[in-house]
Amino acid sequence: MVENLICLVIGYFCGCISSGYIVGKFYHIDIRDAGSGNAGTTNVLRTLGKFPALITFVGDLAKAAVPLLIVRFAIDTPQGWYLVCLYTGLGVVLGHNYPFYMGFKGGKGIAVTAAVVMFTSHPLMVPIGIIVFASVVAISRYVSLGSLFVAWYIPVNTLILYNKDRQFIHMMVISLIFTALAYFQHRQNIVRIFNGTENKISGRKKNNKSV
Repeated sequence: MVENLICLVIGYFCGCISSGYIVGKFYHIDIRDAGSGNAGTTNVLRTLGKFPALITFVGDLAKAAVPLLIVRFAIDTPQGWYLVCLYTGLGVVLGHNYPFYMGFKGGKGIAVTAAVVMFTSHPLMVPIGIIVFASVVAISRYVSLGSLFVAWYIPVNTLILYNKDRQFIHMMVISLIFTALAYFQHRQNIVRIFNGTENKISGRKKNNKSV
């Protein structure tokens, strides 16, 4: 349990490095005062364009990948690497969503959740996840809907690969927290999807608060 808490804390402080906020400052804006007010990749894309969004996305992947790789290969624990990586990844998502120095106002955690999927899931899950995400977005034109599908990949991976592990229940609970956080952070998007007012990619904006 001590190792898990240490990994959670390490992940949190890594997650607090807000790529979107830093990129916004480079362009002389506070990304939290633009568009939806969200510090994630989608708002950077809609506010500043493709290249700043790419930098934001890569930065968010990196801040999750680095601690996950360190924890995976540096911490030797009887409970196995997968559980401590889940705790680390969860910490990164919490730090990304609720950075203490930004008034606990950050992003929605999808890019960092994707990084956790990449570094903890079966290799086949990654291309499948990309295909599913791209297909959902292409059909619906809702980035947020594709993101909500991505949110289920960690519990699905846990269910498929670790259902016979003695720590399975523990792993599944932590895995489902990722999903719950994603849905909570997208709660307004979900309402707008049902109301038909959510912004679509390549579509005309109906509401500048919908990303």
